[in-house]
This record gives sequence, C-alpha cells and structure tokens, in this order.
Amino acid sequence: MKLKQHIPKIIIAVAALLCITGFITYRNSAPSSHQQMIGLLREIEQRNNNMSNPFNAKPKLHHFDSLFSRPNGQNIYTMSIGASLSLKEGQEQKAVDIYEKLMDKMNFYQVNDMLPDMGIAYMRLGERTNCMLNHNGSSCIFPIKDEGIHRIKTGSAKAIQVYETILNTNPDDLASRWLLNVAFMTLGTYPQAVPKEFLIPDLNADTGYKVKPFTDMAADLGLDVFSRAGGVIVDDFNNDGYLDIITSGWDISDPMHYFQNNKDGTFTDVTGQSGLKGITGGLNIQQVDYNNDGNLDIFVLRGAWNVQGYGNQPPSLLRNNGDGTFTDVTIPAGLLFFHPTQAATWADFNNDGYLDVFIGAENAGFHDAGGVHACMMYINNGDGTFTNVADKAHCNLTAYVKGVTSADYNHDGWPDIFVSTMDGDKYLLKNKGKQGKDIEFEDVSTQAGFYKNTEPTFTTWFFDYNNDGWPDIMVGDYNMRMNKPLGYFAAAEGLGKPVPKMGNTFLYRNNHDGTFTEVTKEVGLNNVVYSMGGNFGDLDNDGYLDMYLGTGNPDFKSLVPNRMFKNVDGKRFVDVTTSSRTGNLQKGHGVAFADLRNVGVQDIFIEMGGAYRGDSYNSSLYVNPGQSNNNWISLKLEGVKANRCAIGSHIKMSFTENGVKRSVYKDVNSGGSFGSSPLRQEIGIGQAKVIDDIEITWAGSHTVQHFKNMIPNQFLQITEGDNKAMAMHLNKLTFKHKAGIPMCMPMNANLK
Repeated sequence: MKLKQHIPKIIIAVAALLCITGFITYRNSAPSSHQQMIGLLREIEQRNNNMSNPFNAKPKLHHFDSLFSRPNGQNIYTMSIGASLSLKEGQEQKAVDIYEKLMDKMNFYQVNDMLPDMGIAYMRLGERTNCMLNHNGSSCIFPIKDEGIHRIKTGSAKAIQVYETILNTNPDDLASRWLLNVAFMTLGTYPQAVPKEFLIPDLNADTGYKVKPFTDMAADLGLDVFSRAGGVIVDDFNNDGYLDIITSGWDISDPMHYFQNNKDGTFTDVTGQSGLKGITGGLNIQQVDYNNDGNLDIFVLRGAWNVQGYGNQPPSLLRNNGDGTFTDVTIPAGLLFFHPTQAATWADFNNDGYLDVFIGAENAGFHDAGGVHACMMYINNGDGTFTNVADKAHCNLTAYVKGVTSADYNHDGWPDIFVSTMDGDKYLLKNKGKQGKDIEFEDVSTQAGFYKNTEPTFTTWFFDYNNDGWPDIMVGDYNMRMNKPLGYFAAAEGLGKPVPKMGNTFLYRNNHDGTFTEVTKEVGLNNVVYSMGGNFGDLDNDGYLDMYLGTGNPDFKSLVPNRMFKNVDGKRFVDVTTSSRTGNLQKGHGVAFADLRNVGVQDIFIEMGGAYRGDSYNSSLYVNPGQSNNNWISLKLEGVKANRCAIGSHIKMSFTENGVKRSVYKDVNSGGSFGSSPLRQEIGIGQAKVIDDIEITWAGSHTVQHFKNMIPNQFLQITEGDNKAMAMHLNKLTFKHKAGIPMCMPMNANLK
C-alpha cells in the first residue's frame, strides 16, 4: 500500500528533475531534449510496471503464478484471478485451462457466476487462433463470412457450449445471447444451427441502403500493426506529395510506427531511421506545422484512461527536421506537463499566424492519487515555444475530458472550442476575439442549447453535414451506467427490445444565431454505437460528409462491430456497415479518411485494439472500390499570413450539378477528435463538370481568394496571395494483394 501511494509522487519528482536538466542540457546540445524524453518515458514505464496499475496485468499475473506453487495455492480465488489476468495478457489457452479446472472445484452457483468469463475466454481463444495468428482481410468483419469463418473451430465450439448453458438457466442474458450468435457465425453455421429460442434473426441481412464493399488490405501492404488502442495520422511527412501513415499505441511501452509511401503502391516501415524509436506511448496523435517551416510535425498525447497517478504522463512535440527524421522538442518548447490526456485541438486562436493548442485533461470525478488535472491553452510564441494561458483565458476546465474540437461556429472570424466529457457536461467556449496572449473565452454552453444533454460523451467534431455554410457538432454518447457489455445493447436492438437509449451519436445542427438544435432522431442517428474513435469524409464524392466510428470499451465481452454511416443529401444518415464490410468486431480507435492511391476516392485506415495486451488487434486499411462516377477536387493550402498549413481556413465550392446550383463547405483540419486525416482537403462535387468558384477564407488573416471555372478531378496547391492554383501531378497507385492481384481502379478515377 505504501508503494502504491508513493509511485505518483516518485514519477512527478523524477519528471520534474528531468524537466530541469532537459532545459539546461538543451542550451548546450539541441538533440539532448530528444534523449531526455526517451529517458523519461523509460523511467515512467518502469514505474508503471506495478501491481497496482489497473491496466498492467503482467506483474499481477506473475504474482498469482507464484501463489499457485504454494501449498493450497490453487484455490478458487487465486485460480479465478489467474484466469482473468491470463486473458488480459493474451494467454487465452492458459485462461481456459484454469477455468476448466475450476469447474471441479466450484459449486453450482459459483460455476454460474464464472461461465460468462469462461465463455469469452473461449471466444478469444478462437479469435487468437484464427483472426490473429491466421489474419486475413475478412477476419472479424461482421457479419462473418467467407475467409472470416474460423478454420480452427475449437474456441468457438466450446464457447457455444458455455453460452447455451448460461442461456438455459438465464434466457434473458442478452449479452451472452449476442455472443452465442456471433460464435455460430464464426463457424459458418448462423442462423441455421442456432437454437430457435436463442436466435437473433437477420444479423447477416444487408441494410436497405447499400454501398459497394470495401476490402481490408492492411495485411497485404504490411500496415496491419498489431497493437493496443492508439492513434493514426495519414499525411505527407516528407513533402513528396504522397501520403504516409504513422500510428501509436496507448501504453507507455507501445512503439510508434512510421510507414513511408514508396510512390509505387507499397509502403516501407522507416521507424528505425526516423528517430521515432524510443518515443513510445500515445493514445492519440495529431499532425501540425507548429513552427511554419513547411514540414508536418507530430503531437503525441498520453496517459488517458489511467488513474492512481499512472496517467501522469508527458506529451511529445516531435519536430519534423525535413530530412526524414523527427526530434522531440517538448521540453524546450515549454510543453512539458504531466496529466492524462488524449484530446487536443490545434488552431490559431489569436489570429497571429501561428498555431496554438487547447488540450483537454482527464480529471476523474473521484479522489485520484494523480491529483487535479485542468485543461490547458498553450499560445504559440512564434519562436518555437509555447505559454499556457488557460487560467487567464478562462478555459481551464476541470472535467473528465474525452474529446475536443474547434471551429468558428458563429462566423466572427475567431476559432471557438467544443469540449466533450465523461462527466456529462458539454462546453461550448466562445472566443472573445482578443489578440496576443490576452485571449479569452466565454462559456456559452447554456445559451447555445447544450444544458439539456447530461449524457457522458466521447468522440466529437465540427463538420457541416448539411452544407448550409455553418459548422454543426457531432458528439458520441458513452454512457456506461448500466454496466453491461455492449453485446447486450446489440442483442436488444436486433430483437427489437426496448433498452435505455445510450451510446448513440448526438448531432447538433447550427441555427446560425449562436444556438444549436439536437436533430439526432430526425437524421436517423439514434442507434446504439458507443464510439471511442471516429472521423468523417466523403466516401462517394456526392459532397455530403459520411462518418466511420470505432466502437468498444475495455470489457472483452464488448464484441460489437464498428459502424459506417452514409450521409444522404444532408438530411439523414443511414447505417451501411454491413454492405460496406467495415464492421470489424474488434475495438476501434484512431480513424483517418484519405485518398491514399491518388485516384479521387477516400479509403479508411483505423488503428485497432483495446486497453489490455490481450486485447491487441491488427489495424485495418479499408480500400474503397469507388462508389460512383462523381467528380472531386483535392486542395493543398499553404498559408503566408495564415498559419503555413492553413488549419482553420474555410473552403466554399460552388458549382452546378444537373442544372441545380449548390455549394459544399469544408474547413481545413484533420477531422475527428481521435484519428487524423490529411490536411490536404479531399472534396466531392457530385456530377458537376466544372467548379464555378472555389472561395477560400484564410485563417487568421481573413484574406478571401476566388478561383473561377476550375476543372475537377485534379490535385491543386494554392498559396495564400497567389491567384494561380498549381496542379500537383501525382501518380495513380495500385494496391496489390499478397497473391499479386491488383485492387481494381475505382470507376471515378478519371484524373485530369
């Protein structure tokens, strides 16, 4: 107990010492800040490798293993704990072996209590031997079929026996009923072999609105990182015009991965030579050009979900050196802090041409040995350093923050902030338009109409879903008060049973007067989702933004599909998960939409995996076959007076489609609050043959430029103040399956 109490203090003390020495050493040798961070991360990893760390099962499992060898060590208590810890560590066979031995030691009631844990251990064993060790593009894609059906059937077959036993005793156990149906599906015997009284019908039925199926090609391209929860950035880090991929993992020991685009349909892992080796951890990562040098840097957020001080971890600001390497400059930049974070938003909040950052901290609603954690607002000093002005700016919220996003919601020329929390409060912080370090925000949440919604929420973003020129707000419900696995809700929906509405996706329409109206039910988003990550993009280039959401929670029994929603004419959203073949049952986190092949359609990369080592999973790259023959334009904006990468700049596309004049609106940003799409904006324009006007309002400077009569289906680079848009000539790329079969070119890949 004494060790548990002192660990957070030790971490803070060591961190403070490293912080001080980091500043001193940096003056003599700039690269030393990088080594200081690597040393600090290693120090925290060592201290987090402790039995009291709730998400580190390894030392606890080692302890219980040692108890087994003692006289009377193999009792019901130690064996039950040992089985649970084995599952969390990814030792499924060991877990099921222990559970089988426990059957002979327990009475009837004890066995009944144990069976749900035993069932999921068998399920995970089936996933380990099939979806992970023999992974392919169909693995764990719901509804499971074709190559996704398990070849090694032992795990699922045993799980079926367990769940049938449970349901014969308790037929109202909807979570077990869901998993029973999934288990039959993994064996290719759903629905015909499912006992009639336990069947959830039509789980393999397609939705009324269909899209063409995507193909997961991450394994074919060597991009299927096996990881725990984490972030992803898809963007051009070496300025060759081709999109690269960088991923992270949430635990302080998890490595980052940097996949460089080879410009020929392949990628190379260049992590080792990039300087990212040793820069570990990161539940979320974002790209930013903080110093306006034209090279995209990386911001890493760490520590979220951890309590008892284990989340007191530093962020990392990784400067892109322009030569393929990165240097951690967190300490000299003045960004070193020790708070649990995963949410941040970069914008030019004081309109001086440099990007600032608002960071949401997780302040648990109960006593936490990690201390109090308030949100931060770091203003960019323009010289590579930052100053935290959150207190003075009145944005130092103390809440359990899970998502933050920014946009100019009221069109006054100053970026505002929306904050999503697990406490249930939602904060809309209005920028009062002050310059320099004297920026100030006003909490207008009540006036804006958010006071009625007290649901805990997670994923959030601003986007103009209905193309009326005003940014709307999506925020995902994450209410866990029923304390049930997510399969309970999935089964209830499938059976048409009434359940409390939790975990849906709230959509708030901007009323153009500083207020918002919730239109969730009106647009068809009142489904149970429980999104942890997500992002938006235009999957069919119709000019309306669609979204893909990663689902889950730390419970292994929460085995539900990620969800894709298609935006229909800005009026409603329809679930197209089944037809799109993107409903991965594993836990989804960082999401990015990106035209990785330079063909004018967006693919989706999602970083997969849960909180425990045993809940790791392979990342997916869902390749879009092309949904239509709609046209598109891709814009890379470069600010001069505005920040160099033009974050926060507004784009308005005006065109005539089938005789009807319409406009599409997009802000320059990386999309959702968990996962980062390219800052190069990929915009669909439907059947328009020409773009009548591209209007750009540059962030910060508020300069407005117009580009008339532009030909679609091309990549353009536009520099602030230059009235000539420059064409970017990029090769179309073809992704090949391991067998050498190329992925067919989308039907609308008519590049000019």
